[in-house]
Amino acid sequence: MSTSALVVFSGGQDSTTCLVQALAHYDSVHAITFDYGQRHRQEIEVAKQLAKQLGVASHKIMDVGLLNELAASSLTRDSIPVSHDVMNNGLPNTFVPGRNILFLTLAGIYAYQLGCNVIITGVCETDFSGYPDCRNEFIASMQQSLALGMDKPLTISTPLMWLNKAQTWALADKYQQLALVQNHTLTCYNGIIGHGCGDCPACHLRQRGLDDYLSNKNEVMQQLEAQS
Repeated sequence: MSTSALVVFSGGQDSTTCLVQALAHYDSVHAITFDYGQRHRQEIEVAKQLAKQLGVASHKIMDVGLLNELAASSLTRDSIPVSHDVMNNGLPNTFVPGRNILFLTLAGIYAYQLGCNVIITGVCETDFSGYPDCRNEFIASMQQSLALGMDKPLTISTPLMWLNKAQTWALADKYQQLALVQNHTLTCYNGIIGHGCGDCPACHLRQRGLDDYLSNKNEVMQQLEAQS
């Protein structure tokens, strides 16, 4: 029986790792990338290049610029500098309210049209920036709502949910794509491919995980296998 999946794909470390894994497990893999006027919007071109290089069945770029108008964040407003500080509500100033609600809703609609019963997203609750829309509780709620709203079985798969960043690097290495993820993805909020600016929160998280993995490869790979 043929299986297909839709990957929510930004061109960053996490979503690229998810895409690499999906290509090894599904007969047909599609990708969707959202253009919301993000500060680091070069990630859209990176996503295009990676999707072509990895050979996805289709890659859709969806304009959701309305999010930029509605959600004030350092990722949607050039006037707000990216900061390690948290806002009054305790969340990072890189948090874009409603982003994953919108992205998963639209991905659900598109998956329905494609005939995909699985949506894959690289959100993570173990080693992350503190975004509430990356929590497992939120994903479970979205999955139920989409399945009910479209009257169709749907799974939102989160392969990275319980992995730390070192284990996420190990997952890319498991599929022989460590160098690709390390050098050709864009995670940096300041739009620098590969190792990034080295200063923004995304770069700190990414580099700390890579250092941990490279220092303890065997141990981290064993941890990853134990999670499987």
